[in-house]
Amino acid sequence: MTKVSRRGLLKTGAAASVLAATGVQVAAAPSRGGTLRLGLAGANTSDSWDSRTHSDSYMIMAGHGAVFDTLTEVAANGELVGELAESWEASPDAVTWTFKLRQGVTFHDGKAFGADDVIASLGMHTEEGAKSAAKPIVSAITEMKKLGEHEVQMTLKAGNADFPFLLSDYHLCMFPAGNIEASIAQGIGTGMYKVESFDPGVRTTLSRVDGHYKDGRAGWFDSIEIIAINDSSARMNALMTGQVDAVNRVDFKTEPLMKANPAVNIFEVTGNQHFTFPMLTNVAPFDNVNVRKALKHGVNRQELVDKILLGHGAVSNDNPIGPANQYFADDLPMNDYDPDKARHYLKEAGMDSLDIDLSASNAAFPGAVDAAQLYQASAKAGGININVVQEPADGYWSNVWLKKPWCACYWSGRATEDWMFSTAYESGVPWNDHFWENARFQELLLSARAELDSDKRRTQYHEMQALISSEGGTVIPMYANYVDAHSTKLTNSGTIGNVFQMDSSRFMERWWFA
Repeated sequence: MTKVSRRGLLKTGAAASVLAATGVQVAAAPSRGGTLRLGLAGANTSDSWDSRTHSDSYMIMAGHGAVFDTLTEVAANGELVGELAESWEASPDAVTWTFKLRQGVTFHDGKAFGADDVIASLGMHTEEGAKSAAKPIVSAITEMKKLGEHEVQMTLKAGNADFPFLLSDYHLCMFPAGNIEASIAQGIGTGMYKVESFDPGVRTTLSRVDGHYKDGRAGWFDSIEIIAINDSSARMNALMTGQVDAVNRVDFKTEPLMKANPAVNIFEVTGNQHFTFPMLTNVAPFDNVNVRKALKHGVNRQELVDKILLGHGAVSNDNPIGPANQYFADDLPMNDYDPDKARHYLKEAGMDSLDIDLSASNAAFPGAVDAAQLYQASAKAGGININVVQEPADGYWSNVWLKKPWCACYWSGRATEDWMFSTAYESGVPWNDHFWENARFQELLLSARAELDSDKRRTQYHEMQALISSEGGTVIPMYANYVDAHSTKLTNSGTIGNVFQMDSSRFMERWWFA
């Protein structure tokens, strides 16, 4: 077996952000104690502890960021480290992976963690009827073999150099074998915090687990209260008035007020988050590539960055691979705002004009409704008449996304190219929100996944990004920085993760009261 280390692979210029300029006061050493009060967007009344269903920030943070653990974890500096897996080795072709598991780990109900739990927890995602976004990760495993109580061997359909990264996916939480249903009902994991109360879409309270295997290196709060505050103005006000200690998704309209408040710090990192407008390409008129091209040239990208992000991001070229990815293609031909080109492509599609609905809610991303209206205004000059349909925030991800032909959406991006592509662009995966089919793209996806030569992978991933940008079914006008805020009472190590918002959704483990 060959031990595969990806150390440093993600540590590109943007992959780790030291935030001295943001006002974060870094303590000499972590201190234990206190109750953390978080005000979070992304909560829904349909929320549960079933990690297969987690799709927005509230449950992602409460799940793999507090109550549960995954096998691996992307550290704040972008390096892959073990969580419930201590180490891993791969065969030379990256088809067979062997994971050694941590010993002495227990679930919150006292059951010891071991190999059986790994096999059962991963198996959940391929059960009949399971609607898991991580299904493509697990379905690539042809065999899971228990080599010992704390050792598991997994054989893949084909080599995958990024496989250990994929196992840090927030859907792949570990549950106790034989008791999974009760674990989902009660929130029984191996995480640093156990559930005291859970009112979906409203409030969650957690308490620190004593004698946890991460003692001394994470988990500094005695207890945590997570409050659902989906309204951005109310969320910012809760922080500025001291009702909560930290919030996600800073409302850029209130940012000047927050910066003027001496008790508040804003922290910002550049990651791979992107705000999108996916269209179902199996539904007319989006099944016509020329209609898709017209829509790509109908949006004023810089205007959205200026007016929606207020500069907290950058123009995207309909590319889901972001500036913090290793193989980011920043030299693609630009889908610039050009009403004449939009009209040209409409004519190529046999149309003089186009009338379409665009569903939007600020649940999709902060300012999504305003962004849709700006899109509406810019597209009109190209003969595209967009009717903006304002959708309710509650239930947006279950009732609108993947259901309405064209809508607003956001993606956190992923730490590796294959992780992003296999989650949202591989043919037939549950979270493919555009149903775009391209034979060459799918061929490259499988080839690049198994390719261990970095230069060859770069060439393949660049071609894939070019295909999505020019022909794909998603308009991606902007990359958005992660901009969150906290009380000056809080501090951290000084390095903040950028895989997801709020320190890669590990805020509860990595921060403490100064």
